[in-house]
Amino acid sequence: MPRLSAARISHFLPSLVLLLAGLAAAYVRDLNVFFTSLFNVLPTLVLLLGGAYCAVYRRQRELFLMVTVYIAYYLLDTQTDFYRDNGKLREDAAVVFHLVCLILPMLYGLFGAWAERTHLFQDIVARCAVLLAVSAVALGLEQSFPAALLEWLADIRWPSLHGQWMSLIQLAYPMFFIAFVVLTVQYVRFPRPLHAAQLVGLIGMFWALPKTFILPFTLNILCSQVMLMIAAAVAHEAYQMAFRDELTGLPGRRALNERMQRLGRNYVLAMTDVDHFKKFNDTHGHDVGDQVLRLVASKLSKVSGGGRAYRYGGEEFALVFAGKTLEECMPHLEVIRGVIAAYNIQLRNPDRPQDDLQGRQRRAGSAATSVSVTVSIGVCERMPEQRTPEEVLKAADQALYAAKSAGRNCVVSYGQNRRGAVRTAATA
Repeated sequence: MPRLSAARISHFLPSLVLLLAGLAAAYVRDLNVFFTSLFNVLPTLVLLLGGAYCAVYRRQRELFLMVTVYIAYYLLDTQTDFYRDNGKLREDAAVVFHLVCLILPMLYGLFGAWAERTHLFQDIVARCAVLLAVSAVALGLEQSFPAALLEWLADIRWPSLHGQWMSLIQLAYPMFFIAFVVLTVQYVRFPRPLHAAQLVGLIGMFWALPKTFILPFTLNILCSQVMLMIAAAVAHEAYQMAFRDELTGLPGRRALNERMQRLGRNYVLAMTDVDHFKKFNDTHGHDVGDQVLRLVASKLSKVSGGGRAYRYGGEEFALVFAGKTLEECMPHLEVIRGVIAAYNIQLRNPDRPQDDLQGRQRRAGSAATSVSVTVSIGVCERMPEQRTPEEVLKAADQALYAAKSAGRNCVVSYGQNRRGAVRTAATA
């Protein structure tokens, strides 16, 4: 099922920056010796570092994408080196170039859409088999029937679709188009930084191939950039796994701990807990419980007043207000508490059976009911007697327990008495 709401410009941003940097570098004609030497070793260096990174973390899909791009670079770089040294092309330059333009998008799209499987060894063997089979067939045809293969590749099969701007063989364009559609559908279905990087990398290679013999070091730069995009996407996803909560999409506990070390002297921390969540979870099931957590997270992420929401753990969330006072934050906390309390969740059947089949049958014949969710919030401002953010967070947690004792669905600041908390909840 498409999840367009999960698409983010941040998924594409690192790859687009690398692509633009590569395009800018490719158009620089006068390079000093340092950059010339760098561009000569850059693809190999990126493959070794990025490939080792992917291998250590068992990201075989990304590894084979890099290997595919590097093989294409190696084959074409051999041709461009001969051209620069001798001022003419090798006899097999045309057939090699056309084969690369045809096979590169095909393998890139295949490996890009080929998700990792449970059995790591079998998956690697299967990918190696595909890569070796395609390479062996291409090499065999190139060695045995170079003239006939070149004629077949260069043939214009659809004259009405051929334009003057086309500088690749006609067969290459359907391959690039199919790969682009496949990778686009993959990103729409599963928006991830890796899938975005694959799309941008395909565009970069589509631009670079026609410039192989025109702009110096274009091949070195763009192939390096594409492999860097893939490696950067792996690092991006690793960061998300470590610092972002998968269920709610909020930054997680580790991100909160990192943020707390950079808060400065004036800040407010708030702890939020979903009221009666265990009872709610037991009554309606874990799927509905997850829905509740996502709802609360969605509302908390929109808190005003400069606050930032984090998933602390379980049904608890933390709110950070940097550079704010308690008086400035309390109205915003009251607003977000009221927004959550006023939202009704539609349920098919509150009396959910344990058996999933019975549950589906019962839900099919029952009318929708709605339930409301409330949260309790404990808040604390950094004071001179609290030297560290951990102490402030602990004080906010104590205020949260006070809010629970005060009847829930209220906001309690650290040190506020129970009667004041009840009045806050009643007048909100």
